Amino acid sequence: MGHKYSKKRKFSTKRGKCGFSWENSFYIRASISSKVNEVINLFGVYESTVDAKGRVLLPSPYKKTLEKVLGDGFVIKQNIFRKSLEFFPVQTWNVLSQDVGKLNTFLKSNQELITLFYYGVRNVELDSNGRFLIVKDHLTYAGIKKDIVLAGANDRIEIWDKRAYHKFIKEHSVNLEQLVEEKLGGKIPSDGQ
Repeated sequence: MGHKYSKKRKFSTKRGKCGFSWENSFYIRASISSKVNEVINLFGVYESTVDAKGRVLLPSPYKKTLEKVLGDGFVIKQNIFRKSLEFFPVQTWNVLSQDVGKLNTFLKSNQELITLFYYGVRNVELDSNGRFLIVKDHLTYAGIKKDIVLAGANDRIEIWDKRAYHKFIKEHSVNLEQLVEEKLGGKIPSDGQ
């Protein structure tokens, strides 16, 4: 593609459009496969449980949103910023992964980032009952024993221990007004960046 990283950039791939905002956080808007032309927007918070084998039932509202890509599989990984997990449709993950793959691997810090970024990443599929498996390492990382929260977060689903999620919301909701003003105040560009 031949362009340099700057504070903000956009590019297209055959799987979709992806954009970075290095100042704040990673943002993906993806037309995520040749089968799907619309952007997937996952939202809503659902409580569930993990069974003794580590299986979780994907809530039906998420299944409906993801129905066009259910057969393609998913990726689950540890959240880098907090003790939770992230669950991606595989096409969305591929867009993110392609961009990480463009880092210059002749820089030691980039090699370290790539190694740590992919640590614990697993492919998962839904079984015939609409369940997916969370491996023991992921359950331990997120402090999940049984009760969980699945929280839609735009292009992914965050999976939390129920108590940890409610504690996080309680502690951080006091900053919501300030965050909204700081991150969304003023005119919001039409492309979301």
